[in-house]
Amino acid sequence: MQCVAFVSNKKGGNDVHVAVYSIFLYRFRNSRNPGPPTMSAVTEVQNTTTEALAALLDGGDGSLVTLVVGETRVAAHRAVLAAASPVFEAMFAHDTLEASCGQVSVDDVEGPVLRLLVAYAYTLRAPQLPDTAPQLLSAADKYGLSGLKAACERQLISQLAVETAAATAVTAVRHSCPDATRAAVAFIKDHLQVMATRGWADAVLEHPQEVIEVSRMLGEPPAEASSPTATGGGPTPNSDRQPHSGHSQTPAAAAPPTSARHTPPPDDAAVSRFRSPSEEERGRRLIKAAKVGAVEEVRLLLAAGADVAARDEVFGFTALHFAAERGDAAVVRLLLSAASDPSGRDQWGWTPLHWAAQNGHAEAAAALLQAGADRGARADDDGSTPLDMARLCDHQQLVEMLTQR
Repeated sequence: MQCVAFVSNKKGGNDVHVAVYSIFLYRFRNSRNPGPPTMSAVTEVQNTTTEALAALLDGGDGSLVTLVVGETRVAAHRAVLAAASPVFEAMFAHDTLEASCGQVSVDDVEGPVLRLLVAYAYTLRAPQLPDTAPQLLSAADKYGLSGLKAACERQLISQLAVETAAATAVTAVRHSCPDATRAAVAFIKDHLQVMATRGWADAVLEHPQEVIEVSRMLGEPPAEASSPTATGGGPTPNSDRQPHSGHSQTPAAAAPPTSARHTPPPDDAAVSRFRSPSEEERGRRLIKAAKVGAVEEVRLLLAAGADVAARDEVFGFTALHFAAERGDAAVVRLLLSAASDPSGRDQWGWTPLHWAAQNGHAEAAAALLQAGADRGARADDDGSTPLDMARLCDHQQLVEMLTQR
């Protein structure tokens, strides 16, 4: 027996399923007789199976279902789709509309991506198309094609760049890709200018929950590292110059503080505890938490609706001023995500960016710039800008960051 005839079954497609995989089983059994399979035998099995599945791609009259998205229509065998995807398998196994008719509407997948998805189901080969890797990964995750998802994840890691790192990080978090998430976070830590790109700004506006999760990971120390990686967190000596604030402005990019979809949400009981105090008291607690770098307390207070515009009674600092002055990048990003004004002024006309620049906190400064902080803001007392402060204190990384456009 050297071949198997393909017999289509328009009701269930089971004969097609049997025919396709009979080739595989037959070749595999023969490769094991009389001894264990050799590498060439295994390769032959794989190639034969791939060719047999690929031959069904243009099945013509044997196609039992049509996938439709917009103007794109892709014909495919139910059995092949079900064998590759548990989502399609469940769809065709139950008494659903898709199972009873010959057409399936596919949502959230563009036409070219759908074609690649179906091609993978037939050939089990992931296309090397960097431009479509994010969209294809999303589709692979939705339809349970783990092999294709893993291949797309590797492509995303290999093409990390300053302009695309934010989008890659968001995609990795949204679709539970741990390797790509770790790689993207590590890349951003090593290239802080990512947070001053348009890609990061778009991520904040379109995917605030995922950005909060990425920001949380950016504030964590590396799990394994041969040398410390600067994260911008932790206490720093206070400046001799004391701060204060001016009037609140509309922030550049903001989103309500909600927990990331792939991390546990704040405990309801804990959040309720922070809702009990008055609005004024919640504002005071938020300032105090930012002042000492209590990230989790800041997160809970924001979830409880604490006023990010509240100001310190002595210097008029907002919580964002204190976080920027300390260089707590994780707190800075949390506050910015909760609509803190990145250009709010203290009693001397200093903005949070002034304080980050004076103390050399590059990661906090990058987050502020990404959120639209005014790099040209001048202090009321001497007219100094954040760039002036960075130059005065010889923080070269800040000087380069503040002179970039």
